[in-house]
Amino acid sequence: MDRSGAVGVMLPRDLAPSQVLPYARRADELGFDELWVVEDLGFRGGVAQAAAVLAATERVRVGIGLLPVGARNAAFAAMEVATLAQLFPGRVDIGIGHGMPAWMRSVGEWPASPLTLLEEYLRAVIALTGGDAVEPGEYVALDAVRLEGACVPDAPPLVLAGVRGPRSLAVSGRVADGTILAEPTTPEYVRAALGHIDAHRPHRLVGYNAAAVHADAAVAVDAVRAGLEWIGEPDWAPHLAPLPFADEFAVLRRESGSREEFVRRLPEEWVRQLAVTGTPADARARLGELFAAGVDSVVLIPVGAEPFQVMESLAEVL
Repeated sequence: MDRSGAVGVMLPRDLAPSQVLPYARRADELGFDELWVVEDLGFRGGVAQAAAVLAATERVRVGIGLLPVGARNAAFAAMEVATLAQLFPGRVDIGIGHGMPAWMRSVGEWPASPLTLLEEYLRAVIALTGGDAVEPGEYVALDAVRLEGACVPDAPPLVLAGVRGPRSLAVSGRVADGTILAEPTTPEYVRAALGHIDAHRPHRLVGYNAAAVHADAAVAVDAVRAGLEWIGEPDWAPHLAPLPFADEFAVLRRESGSREEFVRRLPEEWVRQLAVTGTPADARARLGELFAAGVDSVVLIPVGAEPFQVMESLAEVL
């Protein structure tokens, strides 16, 4: 495996509060390059988690994946981002995205033009954390707002867009410092996404994947199935369209009466392509394929009932 790419691990969103900081410290000790925290509706806030785990660790880079544009005023989001970057220089990446449509509608924050809001929001956060002001837009109506000089970080963090669809990927390539691809990230999806991103400056690509590793490959493949339950839903269509088995996949999902039946029936070959799994050697080979396709950082999503045990096994790929 080419270790020119980074390998990160995700902090499970439902860890017991007493386990959050020990988990972060252990990820740091095990040598993961990155630790990503999640902001999903109804779970824990992304900024608070990031601040806590940054303070509790020494080395590991921390990413927030991701802050929905409808959840915070762009100026106040930039203040949070700049604060993290000043307190923990060089250790923070910020993911920003639309948010899941159903979640954002449930809190009354889904705009008439999600693409316009995303582009304006990304531009505003990037400009403000760099010490600049922004012109008022259709949604991000900031009037001569800028951060005080003492609060502008010397090195603003990378602001990445967490998006899927072709038009959103194009916005990311035009405006953001990088893109976060949700799971499953396959080499085929990476190449398709990069074609839509079409960035003309340095652009960091982060790919999430469900992951389980075991000395017995069959045990790992069986374990990781639980992390693939949602990928047959409509929102995941962009991930699946480039795959050679996309049509067969769609038929299987239609024929399955539940998500549990669907993942149980997934052929082992498909599971291996939709996750980072198998033996440590299998997983390292898959990481190498993802790096070769253009991913700069692969973030492993631990799948299993014992988060610490799963993370220890994932560390064998490092």
